[in-house]
Amino acid sequence: MNIGIVTAWFERGAAYVSRQFEEILAEKYHVFIYARGGEMYAKGDPNWDHANVTWGKRINSPFVGTVIHKKDFMRWIARNNIEAVLFNEQHWFQPVLWCKEAGIKTIAYIDYYNERTIPLFDVYDALICNTKRHSQAFEKHPNAFYVPWGTDTELFVPRNADLVNEDAVTFFHSAGMNGVRKGTDLFIRALSLVGTDHRTIIHTQKDLKDQFPDLRNMIEELENSGKLTVITRTCTAPGLYHLGDVYVYPSRLEGIGLTIAESISCGLACVVSDNPPMNEFVDGSIGDTIPVKRFYSRQDGYYWPQCDCDIAELAEILEKYASDKQLVLTRKKAARQYALEHLSYKKNFRKLFDLFDTIRYTAASESLKRQINSFDSFGLKRLQKYYLRYGLYKFIQS
Repeated sequence: MNIGIVTAWFERGAAYVSRQFEEILAEKYHVFIYARGGEMYAKGDPNWDHANVTWGKRINSPFVGTVIHKKDFMRWIARNNIEAVLFNEQHWFQPVLWCKEAGIKTIAYIDYYNERTIPLFDVYDALICNTKRHSQAFEKHPNAFYVPWGTDTELFVPRNADLVNEDAVTFFHSAGMNGVRKGTDLFIRALSLVGTDHRTIIHTQKDLKDQFPDLRNMIEELENSGKLTVITRTCTAPGLYHLGDVYVYPSRLEGIGLTIAESISCGLACVVSDNPPMNEFVDGSIGDTIPVKRFYSRQDGYYWPQCDCDIAELAEILEKYASDKQLVLTRKKAARQYALEHLSYKKNFRKLFDLFDTIRYTAASESLKRQINSFDSFGLKRLQKYYLRYGLYKFIQS
C-alpha cells in the first residue's frame, strides 16, 4: 500500500509525531510526505528534506493555516499512486473531500476539535486517538483507534542516574513557544515560595520577560539568587532534559503532552497538572499530579477546558522534592523503567498496522459534505473578518 502523510514538516511537535508514524509505517508500506504549503518549510534542511518529501505549493494565506493547493495536492496523489492519506492537524476539511471524490481512504490523527467539528470527523474512514481523552470525545465514531502515545526511548535516554547537581535537586521546565499554555507563569510563582535550596532550568523559545512582563522582577530575583537559569533558544531532539532531575509541567492545556513522555524517557521524575491528558502519563511511582484550582474555556472554543493548577499545592510538591534527594533518585530510576514498558512508540505504534490493513473506504454523504462546506466557509469568513479588523496592515507589510 502507498500511504501519504499530510503534515507540517519542520522543527515542531506535530512534525515529530508524523515522523514517528512515517518510520513505523515504512516497515510495511511505501510512505510519502506532503508538507503543507501554508506553513513553514524546512526545505534544504537534511533533517527534514528527504527523497519521499514533497513540499506543497506555497500559499501565503493568513486565513487558513493548513491551506493546501488542490491541483498540486492531487498531482502528488496521482504521481505516487497514493491509496490512503493520513492527515495530521488538518483544520481545513476540503482536502479530505478531494480525497473522498478520488476514492482515496482517509485517516485523521486527532489533535484539535470543538463541539462543531466532532461530527465532521465522520468524513474520515478512521481516526487515530493517542490519549484516552481523545478516545472519549470520539467514542461514537465507528473506526476510532486508540493508539497510546509513545516516544523514542532510544533517542530520549538518561545521561546520568545521579543528581545533575549533587548539592541540590534541579527542576526542569520546557516553555516552548507558548509559556502561557505551558503554565510557565504558574511554575515561576510557585518557585518563589520554595524555601529549600534548589536549582531550576527553564528552556524557552521566546523571551520569558516579554511573555510575562508582570513577572520580570520575580524572574530576575530568582536568576540573581542563582536558583534559576533561563535558556532561550530552539533545540533539536533530544533537547535539554539531561539538565534536570524533576520535570515540572503545570500545563493549562495539551493535545498530547509530548515533552512529558520525553522527560520520563530521559529518566526524570515528573510533576504535571492533574488533568487529562497530562495525568495519563504519570502515576505515583514516577511523579506527582498538581491539583487544579479552576477550569475555564479557551477563546477559540476548543472542546476541552483549560486549567490553572493550584500554585500553593505546586510549591508544596516542589518543596517535597527539593528536600528529599533520595525520593528524586528513586523516581528517576522508576521513570526510565516506566518509559521502556509503556512509552516506546516502536511498540505502541505497531497497532497502526491493524488500522491500515483493515481500513475500508466509505463515501461521504451529501449531508456531511454540506456540513463541511458550511463549516469551512464560515471559518474562512470569520478569520478574514478578524484579520481585516486587527491584522490587515501587518499582513500587507509582510
